Amino acid sequence: MTPDGDSPHGRITRRRLLGAGAAGGLVVAGFAGGRATAPESPDPEQQTVPFEGAHQAGIVTPAQNRLHFASFDLTIEGRADLRQLLVDWTEAGRRMVRGEPAGPENSAPLLPPEDTGEAVGLGPANLTVTFGLGPGIFDKRFGLAGQRPEQLEDLPPLPGDELERNISDGDLCVQACADDPQVAFHAVRNLTKIAQGRAVMRWCQLGFGRTAKTGAEQETPRNLMGFKDGTNNILNDDQAALDDFVWAGEEGPEWMRGGSYLVTRRIRMMIEPWDRTFLREQEDVFGRAKESGAPLGESKENDPVDLDATGPDGRPLIRIDAHIRQAAPSVNGGQRILRRGYSFTDGFDTVRGQLDAGLFFICFQRDPRKQFVPIQERLGQNDSLNEYIVHTGSALFAVPPGVSGSSGFIGEGLF
Repeated sequence: MTPDGDSPHGRITRRRLLGAGAAGGLVVAGFAGGRATAPESPDPEQQTVPFEGAHQAGIVTPAQNRLHFASFDLTIEGRADLRQLLVDWTEAGRRMVRGEPAGPENSAPLLPPEDTGEAVGLGPANLTVTFGLGPGIFDKRFGLAGQRPEQLEDLPPLPGDELERNISDGDLCVQACADDPQVAFHAVRNLTKIAQGRAVMRWCQLGFGRTAKTGAEQETPRNLMGFKDGTNNILNDDQAALDDFVWAGEEGPEWMRGGSYLVTRRIRMMIEPWDRTFLREQEDVFGRAKESGAPLGESKENDPVDLDATGPDGRPLIRIDAHIRQAAPSVNGGQRILRRGYSFTDGFDTVRGQLDAGLFFICFQRDPRKQFVPIQERLGQNDSLNEYIVHTGSALFAVPPGVSGSSGFIGEGLF
């Protein structure tokens, strides 16, 4: 088990929870009516990720296959109301990752159900629910200005940005990841319902395929351009790298120690022009072979990237403007980030006559000012991949540390 409790264990399903009683007793942990039963065979849909831990789940948890990310604007102005919303969200998240309804069962016919019901009968599917706080909650509304971390400085304009404000920023965020899309959707839907009268959804993004590996045992996935993505990502078994580059430490306020800073970028890919590009050019753009994922000049995906290698003509095998070179830690002051992105498609753009598809980029780091911002500035100025992508959405959030015990809540140290 990792320090933030990311080892999965089988748990009870929503259907079994709601249906128990009629059969003579609630079935929990292998017992029914006090009588031991044989353990069920492992089922990926029944796997859970613990909610409590030193760090929030959904950061170094092995990346699941589905995402529902949502940003919210607060409609309240009282500190006590904000605290209560975080308490309510924490309790609902704690229940849902166990495969339980978002709230206590309500059978009163003239009252709305506490849970929306679309996940009844579905397993937990490794659901994680990760919460973040945007820069806006540190304004005068809540009396928290003195506790705003310096690391939560608004992102500056970045080269190549074509940001749409209606799909950027927000006061709060929820990242729901699961191996079942309906389970992830259910989590965000119910948290939105709980927030009624206190917060409204500003924007959301669905993701259908992870584009990075965070677990050491995971295979490297491919992005929608067909290339392996995240080969050299920070992995959850590299504690030294996590401490150096992901977890907030004593450089910030005490309430954020053990947390992290989340940056999202909605990156649209120009799929049609890319699909008409020659294979050699595609590989030169990334600096990797398309089929194997190996750095150019090497034979295997995980071979070291040799930025000094040259071809017979004396030119660098990996072009100066190749993505792999411009993103390399060696040319970015040794800085790294933990990537956790997803592919998306939002239908067809009738104006451009193209698919609206690409990468919903998510990264976690200790200080965006020293990590994401300078890396993206370099990429935005020098990366040949810019010919085929455009950044349309952006957001920054502080992700507080995890909760301990059954009574803790996200952001508790703020209050």
